[in-house]
Amino acid sequence: MACVSSALAAPIEYNAVYAHAPIALHAIHAPVAVAEPVSYPKYAFNYGVKDPHTGDVKSQQEERDGDVVKGSYSLVEPDGTTRTVHYSADDHNGFNAVVQKSGHAVHPQVAIAPVAHYAPVDHYAAVHGIGISPYSLH
Repeated sequence: MACVSSALAAPIEYNAVYAHAPIALHAIHAPVAVAEPVSYPKYAFNYGVKDPHTGDVKSQQEERDGDVVKGSYSLVEPDGTTRTVHYSADDHNGFNAVVQKSGHAVHPQVAIAPVAHYAPVDHYAAVHGIGISPYSLH
């Protein structure tokens, strides 16, 4: 028994354990160069609308060659005239537009509705009386 008790009476020592801190490795991504295709801007389009049901009449045409855009559009205004716009745009002159109006404006006469006369209406002053509210009764 003496052996057991002396073993239990021995001082307990805690030794510090030294170790290197873990090194966190992060992958470094180099920027990826994306090669954008360089295409020469060139197009041409046109369209036209002539709807006899709604009276919608318009057209447009445009073409682009590099940084130069030229085109025109036309439409029938509500007064019956035709507005045509010729435009161009480039780096040297910027945007330019020339507007032309053709045709004669037609302004329809608006019929004035007759004024109806009615019998006079008698206006009475509001009558405020003293009453008992059904909500105030217990």
